[in-house]
Amino acid sequence: MRGTRHSVRTGVGLLVTGALALSGCDSTAPEVGLSPSASPTPTRTFTAGADGVGDPYFPTYGNGGYDVSRYTVKVRYDPAKDQLTGTTTVQATATSDLSSFNLDLAGLNVSAVTVDGAAATHTRKRNELVIKPASGLINGNGFVAEITYAGVPKPLENEALGDGGFLHTTDGAIALGQPESASTWFPVNDHPSDKAAYDFEITVPDGLTAISNGVPGGKTSTGGWTTWKWSENSPMASYLSTLVIGKFRITTGEHKGRPVYNAVTTTVAKGAADTSIAKTVEVADYLETVFGPYPVDAYGGVVVSDSRISYALETQSRPVYAASFFRQRGNTAVVAHEMAHQWFGNSVALARWEDIWLNEGFATYAEWLWAEHTNEYTAAQAFDNRYARMSAQAWRTPPGKPGAAGLFSESVYQRGGMTVHALRVAVGDETFFEIIKTWAAEKRNGTATTADFVALAERVSGKQLDDLFDAWLYDTKRPTRPKPL
Repeated sequence: MRGTRHSVRTGVGLLVTGALALSGCDSTAPEVGLSPSASPTPTRTFTAGADGVGDPYFPTYGNGGYDVSRYTVKVRYDPAKDQLTGTTTVQATATSDLSSFNLDLAGLNVSAVTVDGAAATHTRKRNELVIKPASGLINGNGFVAEITYAGVPKPLENEALGDGGFLHTTDGAIALGQPESASTWFPVNDHPSDKAAYDFEITVPDGLTAISNGVPGGKTSTGGWTTWKWSENSPMASYLSTLVIGKFRITTGEHKGRPVYNAVTTTVAKGAADTSIAKTVEVADYLETVFGPYPVDAYGGVVVSDSRISYALETQSRPVYAASFFRQRGNTAVVAHEMAHQWFGNSVALARWEDIWLNEGFATYAEWLWAEHTNEYTAAQAFDNRYARMSAQAWRTPPGKPGAAGLFSESVYQRGGMTVHALRVAVGDETFFEIIKTWAAEKRNGTATTADFVALAERVSGKQLDDLFDAWLYDTKRPTRPKPL
């Protein structure tokens, strides 16, 4: 999430390398051993992959023509010089016959590219890296691209949503942001519709910690530098990747066979932040009772202190929190929100950004469920409070179609959460929680849309729910209070 209601605003896997394409035969002469009537080999037409996935809000985000299965990202960062060098290996499968394909890469300079071990030509078109292999890539075949690059990484400027991406800090760096950030430190198909597994090797000066997603793979040191390894094997959307470098208080452990890794910047006094993220596994255990099995391979959280980051983000398996969430006292509500995203937003990811309420509405509702669980207030009370006090702008902004500028609006979060509660009232508790668990199970590790959710809710409940969802997601006025159907 870019912001919650609490915020100021919120080893390498098996290589499957495909054969390089040979140009088709144009001759109509029969092949040896075949009758003259045998059909000739069809000619393939190779075309350039699209420079975007065609997302209604961000048409140029991501790229077309291929599907990534794994990234291996190896970077070395020198904070004193603000210099990053890296090599990223992209394992993918062509989904059309490609003469070239694009990767998103912002600012950094590319020195070499290979595809299946052969040198490939490359050009830049703003924040697009255009790669032309020595031979065309055949639809359905796997291929491996390796890109070597370096430079001073910079954040991305997004007029509607603010900066996101690589930020140089006083003791290291933070790479974080939504809806885009990954392309500021490695070449990537930067859209959540193309999820992949990730391996990270991050080399930094001795004395600094380098934190990323997933399962820690240990560290090695040589010549004044330490390499930290991380692996995220559950398919992950690119904006959920993170890199945090600096000095931290680290707490590690194991829970239900999964590693726990928590980190709090040493610039924040020990106290509320430490105790709050220490509740991560307790929160996750409760959420399992309402959402189903925990869907990723690690637990944890990272607390940072930087004036440019006033939000929390559900970076997979290890959310990153602004220290301001814990300024006055402990805050497990924000932990509940970010941990709920491990189900809704991470495991079940967006097929398009327009449907972001599926992420934020469920994560907001998880806060209400957690408060209900801890006897602070009920979900019904949270709903009633917002129904009475929601801003006029939130009612005018439909959470199911908020516009690019409204992705992180009050409507998406609070009216999104109210939509979830309206469904609960309409179908009753037993059916509601069956819907939620079925959604998380059937869409695990995949992507989905609002239409997918409505269809599943109607299938499980046996009720017609179009009117309910139309009112709560798409009307530009306050809906009537929900009633049991």
